[in-house]
Amino acid sequence: MNVIRVLIIDDHTLFRSGIRLLLERLEGFEVVGEAGDGLDGAKRAKTLKPDVVLLDLHMPGTSGLAAIPLLLEEAPQAQIVMLTVSEDAEDLIDAMRAGACGYLLKNIDTDFLLDSIRRAANGESVMSPQMAVRVADAIRKPQNNNLNATSFSVELSPREREVIIKLARGGSNKDIARALNMAESTVKIHVQSILRKLNLSSRVQAAVYAVEHGLVD
Repeated sequence: MNVIRVLIIDDHTLFRSGIRLLLERLEGFEVVGEAGDGLDGAKRAKTLKPDVVLLDLHMPGTSGLAAIPLLLEEAPQAQIVMLTVSEDAEDLIDAMRAGACGYLLKNIDTDFLLDSIRRAANGESVMSPQMAVRVADAIRKPQNNNLNATSFSVELSPREREVIIKLARGGSNKDIARALNMAESTVKIHVQSILRKLNLSSRVQAAVYAVEHGLVD
């Protein structure tokens, strides 16, 4: 089993300790370091070479958002997952545009966090389900066009609609393959086709599309 190397960046010491204890008691995870500030976290990432960085958004000093480009420069192999209390859709959009691959709220349950870390390490985008609704609400406003709403008129095939619905409900490629009785490689092809047709760049944006068009509640 490949061990996922995790760096935790959060200004709350007790929260970092809790996440560390959670991950260290499980096989497949290794917490390689902690930091309480975005700049310090980026410096540590350069030497620690984590696979996944769990990054708080609002911190004193260098914020999580400001730290994203620093982390990508110092540790380009790392997948950055925001782990925050902020339910602001604009925060999510800004983080994803800066280069984060995920946006999780701190009220998620343990299993969802662990699965999200695994999926992020595998190169997938991850997001707390309730954030899809908030982002959909945000892009309905004329001033918010960050997710390229003009592409939403493109039609998807029936099979692609099934895939995007499962994707929006948080399903991994393996979950979708099992639910729709198809090979995981076929799911990947459908996801790539969906992103290409809709002119989107991530699974998170595809999930937003599904919510915006009433494909999921």
